[in-house]
Amino acid sequence: MITGKHLIAGEWLNGETTFASEPVSENAHNFAVGTPALVDRACTAAQDAFAKYAVTSRDERAIFLETIADEIDKRGDEITIIGSDETGLPEARLTGERGRTTGQLRLFADHIRKGDYLDRRHDKALPDRSPLPRPDLRMMQRPIGPVAVFGASNFPLAFSTAGGDTTSALAAGCPVVVKGHSAHPGTAELVAQAIDAAIKDCKMPAGVFSLVQGGDRSVGQALVRHPAIRAVGFTGSLGGGRALFDECAQRSEPIPFFGELGSVNPMFLLPAAMSARAADIGTDWAGSLTMGAGQFCTNPGIAVVIDGKDADAFIAATKTTLTDSAPQTMLTEGIAKAYRDGQARVAKSDTVDEVVASSCDGRNAAPYLYETSGEAWMADAGLAEEVFGPLGLVVRVKGEDEMIALAQSLHGQLTVTLHLDDGDRDLGQRLMPIVEQKAGRILANGFPTGVEVSDTMVHGGPYPASTNFGATSVGTMAIRRFLRPVCYQNIPDSLLPDDCKMI
Repeated sequence: MITGKHLIAGEWLNGETTFASEPVSENAHNFAVGTPALVDRACTAAQDAFAKYAVTSRDERAIFLETIADEIDKRGDEITIIGSDETGLPEARLTGERGRTTGQLRLFADHIRKGDYLDRRHDKALPDRSPLPRPDLRMMQRPIGPVAVFGASNFPLAFSTAGGDTTSALAAGCPVVVKGHSAHPGTAELVAQAIDAAIKDCKMPAGVFSLVQGGDRSVGQALVRHPAIRAVGFTGSLGGGRALFDECAQRSEPIPFFGELGSVNPMFLLPAAMSARAADIGTDWAGSLTMGAGQFCTNPGIAVVIDGKDADAFIAATKTTLTDSAPQTMLTEGIAKAYRDGQARVAKSDTVDEVVASSCDGRNAAPYLYETSGEAWMADAGLAEEVFGPLGLVVRVKGEDEMIALAQSLHGQLTVTLHLDDGDRDLGQRLMPIVEQKAGRILANGFPTGVEVSDTMVHGGPYPASTNFGATSVGTMAIRRFLRPVCYQNIPDSLLPDDCKMI
């Protein structure tokens, strides 16, 4: 049942004021509004819990993560009902996202049991070494402290309350304070209920997790400024993320801000591939553009093609598929408005031609398609900005050299895709060292709207795709964000962490 309360260190608390959710239906609920005072209470409890939680065994934390997954599954039907109502996402999408959420909880449980992430090292003492003896040196990764997590609007489960940031922080041994997203507060509460049940069942310290709902900008600022918080995980817009990043940097003791801020995820369509299957690529691209109303940070919004008849065939196939696509409900009215604003920004450019026109109102989104030249695209920085929704822009370049120049002009991206055949080897070899510097994930002959949760996945990239190019928010390497190396010199075994005694 939805209570509309915050969860602060094991207590379900009301607030002085409430806000109403904005579901697709008329089944709105009221939720307590977060305040800086509640944030302080949650962060203080997290700091108190850290001393106990950081020294739990890997197996204890693994069981805790698995229990959270079990508790989420117990509430699966309820989560799907309210999640669909709040976001407009279909049942199948939410069921799949719940599976991804519980799957990554269990993946991290397996990961920490193996212990490889600790990167344990031991240089044994050399007392007789000349000219100077060497002390006994051991090194191991240790949790950094309480972590703040901001729920994402477009993934109510996999990137929110018990999403990848929360899961990897808990796996590392760090308590978490979540700032819930107002787009899906009911979903957030049900997941928080699952975490609360797991805390009690596993006898974890109550302050290991808190959820603060709603609130204005001051609540988010209070969270990232709190001295107990040692790092921040965020998935969202460039503007919102940059503001929080600056807050973290301006603290008297700066902390890392791990922000995933989205990108245009360009695709480069190489000549041999276009000659063989231009229309098929166009049809498939249209399907990727419109998946989930285009509300994925990996949505491939830009297609770079060499001008000519193959480009014409590609655009014609894309147009046909997009024209037949029905409008979809977007996650929030705010996201829908931002999509309309982004579309208007692209449309007003004198260097852009409209290929597919649509009409959007309210919370609905229909696809748009535009085309421009490579020269115009590189001259207009606004065309390289993300439009969060089902909008595609085809960039026609004059030849291979202009395609290379366009690749070099890119800002940081989450993904870059190369569509190529054997005949494109030389051009592909020219592109690879460029796009390796531009993106965290490079694909061949596929579409990036699907992120595998695994040991090898990188979901991040150079700024502005993310604020830390050496990190990922998806996959087991995400745990590295919330660890730091500690060296132990001549420390007696009785004082070493248990995991450090094993080396």
